[in-house]
Amino acid sequence: IASIQRYFSEGMDDETGNLKAKLLLDFVLSEIAPTVYNQAISDAETYFQGKVADLEGACYEQEFGYWPEKRSQSTDASGTPRTRVSPALHPQLASGRIFLSYSLR
Repeated sequence: IASIQRYFSEGMDDETGNLKAKLLLDFVLSEIAPTVYNQAISDAETYFQGKVADLEGACYEQEFGYWPEKRSQSTDASGTPRTRVSPALHPQLASGRIFLSYSLR
């Protein structure tokens, strides 16, 4: 109420009493505040719908990723099968720079 009185005093060169300031505040709260509130809710809804629309892309985690996918095995010069390691297990091994050889004997 004091802020409304100061606004009228400084901005409109008019003195306003407590009753007039209180009535103006009640009017603004009952007439204008619901419009501002509804717009704020609409803006928040639009914002969160955008975030939820991308929720799967932002929060997706590959399921059952412990075991690497089976791929055709390559062999080395002696015919020993080689396998590649999942990037999650070791990036240098999975990059193809290092291969692990093993024998099925």
